[in-house]
Amino acid sequence: GAPYYHRDIHPPTELATRRESGEFVVKVRVRGGVQDYVLDYHPFDVVGWDGFLYPWTFSIHDFEPITGRIHQPPPSHQTFQGPNFVICSFCPRHLDFDPEAVPIPYHHSNLQSEEMIYYVSGNFGSRKGISVGSITLHPSGLPHGPAPGLAEKALGVRETTELAVMCDTFRPLKLSALARDTDDGHYALSWYEPPSEDPDLAGVTSHL
Repeated sequence: GAPYYHRDIHPPTELATRRESGEFVVKVRVRGGVQDYVLDYHPFDVVGWDGFLYPWTFSIHDFEPITGRIHQPPPSHQTFQGPNFVICSFCPRHLDFDPEAVPIPYHHSNLQSEEMIYYVSGNFGSRKGISVGSITLHPSGLPHGPAPGLAEKALGVRETTELAVMCDTFRPLKLSALARDTDDGHYALSWYEPPSEDPDLAGVTSHL
């Protein structure tokens, strides 16, 4: 069935009108940059809207996840699509039910897209180095997948409580100064395993 119903999309039911005077800065995207407009009234000083362009909401809690016999690819979680991007919702759900299934994403590279994920709540079975509130970015072409040991740990797991939002863009993302300042510097190393002291195990990792 469909992952959501048109009645799950909600238009405004009341206006949060603000009749205030002063100086209010509105940032407008212009020619690839941002222009500041200064108004002497609050931009929410409105009485309604006209036409077919209006704000609306959709709750991720209304998204109905799809489960399959084997691991479902990210498009099965797709919620929205726009020019050069898609939004996917990873919600609590039962996992793959084939007796031999490995219920976790496989290692891969997104050759033509950037992958950004916001981790909202729950458990994230394929990742280390993240917590609730984390945001990760995997640039196009960068191999990634389950951290060492997590594929084995996932065997036999029947459900997940994860709640996360993924944005895949088909144009490169550029890090802002704020994003650089908030980078913890450790996530990229969460796949690293120290070399084995046993020469016979050199190059062998736990996820192979």
